Amino acid sequence: MTPSDTGLRRTLGVRDAVVVGLGSMVGAGVFSALGPAARAAGSGLLPGLALAAVVAYCNAMSSARLAARYPASGGTYVYGRERLGAFWGYLAGWAFVVGKTASCAAMALTVGAYVWPGQAHAVAVAAVVALTAVNYGGIQKSAWLTRVIVAVVLAVLAAVVVVCLASGRADTGRLDIELSSGAGGVLQAAGLLFFAFAGYARIATLGEEVRDPAHTIPRAIPLALGITLVVYACVAVATLSVLGADRLGHATAPLADAVRAAGAPGLVPVVRAGAAVAALGSLLALILGVSRTTLAMARDGHLPRSLAAVHPRFHVPHRAEPTVGAVVAVLAATADVRGAIGFSSFGVLAYYAVANASAWTLSPAPLSRVVPVLGLLGCATLAFALPAVSVATGAGVLALGVAVYGVRRWWAGRHVDRRGA
Repeated sequence: MTPSDTGLRRTLGVRDAVVVGLGSMVGAGVFSALGPAARAAGSGLLPGLALAAVVAYCNAMSSARLAARYPASGGTYVYGRERLGAFWGYLAGWAFVVGKTASCAAMALTVGAYVWPGQAHAVAVAAVVALTAVNYGGIQKSAWLTRVIVAVVLAVLAAVVVVCLASGRADTGRLDIELSSGAGGVLQAAGLLFFAFAGYARIATLGEEVRDPAHTIPRAIPLALGITLVVYACVAVATLSVLGADRLGHATAPLADAVRAAGAPGLVPVVRAGAAVAALGSLLALILGVSRTTLAMARDGHLPRSLAAVHPRFHVPHRAEPTVGAVVAVLAATADVRGAIGFSSFGVLAYYAVANASAWTLSPAPLSRVVPVLGLLGCATLAFALPAVSVATGAGVLALGVAVYGVRRWWAGRHVDRRGA
C-alpha cells in the first residue's frame, strides 16, 4: 500500500475548519440547550453562558496547542496517550465516543421532532443514514454541505434576533440578573451550555485532514469559538428580553415561542426549518468526529483493528464511519434521549479534563500552565454541577470503560505469559 492508501488526505484550510466547528456548535446549542439552562439558572442564564464560554476558551487553547504538536486524527485520545500515557488517552477516547454517540442520537431526534413530530424516530434514522453516506464520499463533500448548513442557520438566527429586539414586546428589564437559583443553578446552566460549545473539538479530531495543522488549527479553533459565543449571546439576549427566564425555561421550542411572542407568527415555520437544518449540521460534524476518534482507537487496538481501514479512493475511515452510523441509527430508532445533553456534557467535560492535563505537560513555564489549570478546574466543577442523574450515569459509563480497559490488559498479559512459557 502507498501512504495515501493508509492515511487521510489533508484538504481542509482555515475557512473549512472554522465552518466544521461552527456546524458542530450552533445547531446543538441554540436549539437544544437554552431552555434547560434557563430552567436551571433562571435570570442567571447569561452568567452561566459566560462561565461556559470561559471554560470552553481554556479547553480550546489547550486543544489548539496540542493539535499543533500532534496533528493526527483522534484529538484528546492522541494527546492523552502521548503526554500522560495509554490509559488516559483511552479514557478520553472512551468518554468522547460514548458521549458523542448519544449526542448524535439526540441531534437526529431533534431533526425528526422538527420535520415530522409524529414520526420523529423514522426521520431520525433516515437523517443518520443520509449523512453517513455524505461523510463516506469524502471530507470535502462534508465540508461543503456544512458550509451551506451554517449559512442557512446563521441567517435564521439573525432573523430571530432582529424580530425579537425590534418588536414592542422586548423588555430589557427581563435581562436583570437575579440569582434566585443560587450559584449552583448558574453552575448547572454553565454545564448544560457547555454542551453547546463542545463542537470545536471536531477541528482537532480532524487534524490528519487539515492542511498545515500547526498553523490552521490554532487559528480555526478560537475563531469558531468566538463566532459561536457572539451568536449565542445575541440569541440569548433576544429570547430572554421577549420571553423572560421563566417562559424560556419551560418552552419546548424556545426560538419559535420567542418569535411568536414578538408578534411574528409567520416566522415560526422558518425557525422550525432552521432548527432542523441546524441539527443536521451538528449531526454531520458529530459523525465525522466520532468516526475519526474510533479510527485512532482502532489503530492502537483499543477497538477492533478492522475499523482502522481507510478507503483508497475516498480517503475516509470507511469501516469506522458506517459502524458509527449504524450504532447511532439504532439509538435514534429506540432510545429516549431526554437527559442526553447532561450525559453528553459529563463525558465531554471528562474528555477536556484530560486535554487540559495533557497541555499542562507541554511547558514547565508557570504562565503556560495557567490556562490548562483553569480549564481542568472548570471541567471538574461543571461536570459535578450537572443534574445528579447525568453525573451518576456518566460516572458509571466511565467506570465501565475503565473495567473494559483493565480486562483487555489482563487478557493481553495472559497471552504474553503463555507465549513466554
